[in-house]
Amino acid sequence: MAETTRRGLLIILSSPSGAGKSTLARRLMGWDPTLSFSVSATTRAPRPGEVDGQDYHFIDDSGFRSLVASGEMLEHAHVFGNFYGSPMGPVAKAIDAGRDVLFDIDWQGAQQIQKSVLAPHVLSIFILPPSIAELRRRLEARGQDGQDVIAKRMQKSWDEISHWDGYDYVLVNDDLDATEGHLKCIIEAERMKAAQQPALMDHVRKLQSEFEETP
Repeated sequence: MAETTRRGLLIILSSPSGAGKSTLARRLMGWDPTLSFSVSATTRAPRPGEVDGQDYHFIDDSGFRSLVASGEMLEHAHVFGNFYGSPMGPVAKAIDAGRDVLFDIDWQGAQQIQKSVLAPHVLSIFILPPSIAELRRRLEARGQDGQDVIAKRMQKSWDEISHWDGYDYVLVNDDLDATEGHLKCIIEAERMKAAQQPALMDHVRKLQSEFEETP
C-alpha cells in the first residue's frame, strides 16, 4: 500500500503554570520539526523585536471583533485590556495539508476549540504535577517571579487542575523524560486513527475491486 495521506492534528497542551507544559512543547518541536506552534492574533501593540505573522498576528480591535463575529477565531480571550485569539484559517490549512499544529493554552481556550468545526481533529492533553509542593518548588526554581506572583500562580492552579477531566489524555509529569515519551506515543497513535486518514477509503475500495476481479 502506498503511503496514506493523513489529516493533521490540532494538539492542545494545558497545565497549571510550573507543571512542565512549555518545556514539553519545546521538546516535541525538537522531536518533530514538522510540528508548528499556532501563531496567535492580538490587539496589543508589537513589542521591540516582535515580527508580525511570526510572533503574533497584530490586528486592531475592530478587526479582531470582526473575526470573532464571523466565527474565524478558534478561541479568544480578553486579557489585561487586549484581545488574544487563535485564527482558524492558518490552522485549518495546516490540518488539510497533513501538518500538526501545537497549542499551549488554558482550559478555557481548549473548551472553545473542542466546540469548533475543527473538533474532530483535536487531540487534547492535560499535564498534572506530581504534587502541589513540587509545583511550588518548580515555580520558585525558575527564578523569574517574586513570591507575590508565585502565590497568584499557585492560587490559580487549583482552578486549572479542576478541569483535568475535559481532556482526551492526562499525564502526571513526575519524570520529564518519561512524560515526553508518553506524549510521543500518544501523538503517533492518534496520527494513525482511521478518521485522520481520508485516503484509506479509496484504498479499501481498491482492495474490494481487486477481490471481486480475482477468479
